[in-house]
Amino acid sequence: MSHVRDRVLGLIEASGLTRHAFATRIGLDDSKLSKSLSGARRFSSLDLARIADLCQVTVDWLITGEQPPLAMAARTTSGDARAALEIAKRYSTLRTDMALLGYPQPWRPMTASIGTGRYAEQGRRLAAEALARVREAGHSISNMASTEEVFGVDVAVVELGAGFDGLAVSADDVKLIVLATSHIPARQRFTLAHELGHLLAGDDQGIHLDRDIFDDAQARDPSEKRANAFASAFLMPEGVLREAVGSTGLTDQTFARLASDLMVTPSTLAYRLLHLRLIDAGTCDRYKTITGAKAASMVGRGEEFAQQVAEANTPRAPGLLVRDTYAAYESGAATLRPYASLLGVDVDELRRTIESERGTPDAS
Repeated sequence: MSHVRDRVLGLIEASGLTRHAFATRIGLDDSKLSKSLSGARRFSSLDLARIADLCQVTVDWLITGEQPPLAMAARTTSGDARAALEIAKRYSTLRTDMALLGYPQPWRPMTASIGTGRYAEQGRRLAAEALARVREAGHSISNMASTEEVFGVDVAVVELGAGFDGLAVSADDVKLIVLATSHIPARQRFTLAHELGHLLAGDDQGIHLDRDIFDDAQARDPSEKRANAFASAFLMPEGVLREAVGSTGLTDQTFARLASDLMVTPSTLAYRLLHLRLIDAGTCDRYKTITGAKAASMVGRGEEFAQQVAEANTPRAPGLLVRDTYAAYESGAATLRPYASLLGVDVDELRRTIESERGTPDAS
């Protein structure tokens, strides 16, 4: 069985550097590197982080020598799927490395079982428990930041290309949702809830890729039924809808306001109201022709809608991962490179900025 020191030795040979030059590049003196390679001294977490940076490998690989399944999938899948999986691989690898460096993901799964019965009913029960947690945390609307805070899942927004809504990754050290940029913010939000449903239900210990969450063929899959039922009940709680309809029913104006308040598409809201028998089929057909922009305009919230569109089209790094990579750097467990990579900035420029703000030189 190979050890960390064996993999480091292989990297030194592959780099073409002398041991002295390699030690200098990773901030070690010759004696410490020699002791680590002989097994007399263990490589520290910062040593491993610096070696990973220098040799373009992961800390996870240095420690385990194994490639995660996600990496294999990214290599063997073609077309747009490969691009989407490469992005997920990048975030997942970094999250795994953070866990190995002492910064595990604060994932908070549901405590109750989803039970038996129809998949749609399981999704609705799961949504009720998730909603209770959101409200207990003092949140009224679940967005990306609150999803991270309440459930401890990493959420990113990236350009996935045509035909992809999002994906979820579930592994021992990773719970990740990647959403596609979109000009329909309510659809992106439904995808967020849909992928959260997959993770909370324990679906697909690995990778779950959703090309189109509303595709009829995909929706026939039992786990998709459960995820869609979860998203509908989570974003459009039955109690809220019944209270809104009341004894007098909905007008076009109150329907548009409800869609805007809940940040869902009018068509999705119309189908949910029909399913709950709060409107009839004719009213559903009429409401589902209203666009999100039109609904916002009807209630004087056009500017708010335009801002939502802009946000839905803006890439976003996983907030928790950004926090943890900086904390690892601050504690000396990792280099600055992972944090700079997430921010999309040059590491040397970022280091100079941090040093100027601190007023002291950076020791690492």
